[in-house]
Amino acid sequence: MANSEKTEVVLLACGSFNPITNMHLRLFELAKDYLSGTGKYNVVKGIISPVGDAYKKKGLIPAHHRVVMAELATKHSEWVEVDTWESLQKEWVETVKVLRHHREKLAASHCGQQQSSPVPERPARKRKWADQRPDSRQKKPLEPKTEGVPKVKLLCGADLLESFGVPNLWKSEDIAHIVADYGLVCVTRAGNDAQKFIYESDVLWKHRSNIDLVNEWIPNDISSTKIRRALRRGQSIRYLVPDLVREYIERHDLYSSESEDRNVGVVLAPLQRNTAG
Repeated sequence: MANSEKTEVVLLACGSFNPITNMHLRLFELAKDYLSGTGKYNVVKGIISPVGDAYKKKGLIPAHHRVVMAELATKHSEWVEVDTWESLQKEWVETVKVLRHHREKLAASHCGQQQSSPVPERPARKRKWADQRPDSRQKKPLEPKTEGVPKVKLLCGADLLESFGVPNLWKSEDIAHIVADYGLVCVTRAGNDAQKFIYESDVLWKHRSNIDLVNEWIPNDISSTKIRRALRRGQSIRYLVPDLVREYIERHDLYSSESEDRNVGVVLAPLQRNTAG
């Protein structure tokens, strides 16, 4: 199948990245290989979106450090980049809103490219079509604008998929919106566990065709939690995170017993919001 016939995809990974690890970067490569291997998709970009400080997760260091580390980690990547929008928000932003932000950003960019095109035919048709429809502000007339715009899919590990089952961590309507309207690419070591979780969830099962499970055949047990633990104990993290990230952590002495106590006793932002009232 020619690239022009394939669906273009942008992979979006949301999370703490506290700190970013080699495994976070591997998720993108594994997902891209898998989607490309289906013959249906052309992955054009990967986006890392670190969560803002208002998320209030225990041990979460300031967002500006996590953003810089993510930028250092992707410095030599040809297709994965860091977006700061989510990290700069004063309040915690639901993942579905982050997905929507990036889809709208891509649509606006695509629309701008079309308008700057020297071919006069398409803009003329658009004006004519809008003039004939007084209800052009409603949702249906806007749908054609999504043609040619890459699909945004949420890239995650099995832990995020399973977190859908944690009471009050996610709104049920948000889960449905994410899976139905965007789609999930979930990297998992043992696909059976993820498949079982999908089977046991009515919402996930209903939209299972929009969930891609990617098997990680080369086991990798690196996690941000384990990196922070090693740092608190004065142990080496070389080869677990990119060298530029390791150097940045050491230069700024980022992780310690004190930093791990940040937000201790504070209720996680989504739990606060979803249980309020």
